[in-house]
Amino acid sequence: QVQLVESGGGLVQAGGSLRLSCAASGSIFSIAAMGWYRQAPGKQRELAAVITSYGSTNYADSVKGRFTISRDNAKNTVYLKMNSLKPEDTAVYYCNADLAYSGGYSVYWGQGTQVTVSS
Repeated sequence: QVQLVESGGGLVQAGGSLRLSCAASGSIFSIAAMGWYRQAPGKQRELAAVITSYGSTNYADSVKGRFTISRDNAKNTVYLKMNSLKPEDTAVYYCNADLAYSGGYSVYWGQGTQVTVSS
């Protein structure tokens, strides 16, 4: 069984920073892309940032220049460093991993971590 566990969310003032972590565990053979998505109240879940196993990254326009995604392949962990946070960044942040495991291939999601940015 595979699990993704997120940490690092919380309450921060506008202009502040947070760092999210997501560790994948279980019978994992390899992980292709890992990403962070977010869902604000009343809105659809949207991609914030994604990183491939080779380190290629892609960001939503709304977070470019402020967020940085990185990963530690040895630890099966992905990070999201968020700087210059804005109230509109308030959302539940979910990590996502496209991986191969003992049962085949699948996309897994974490349980989500709340990020709240006060003005």
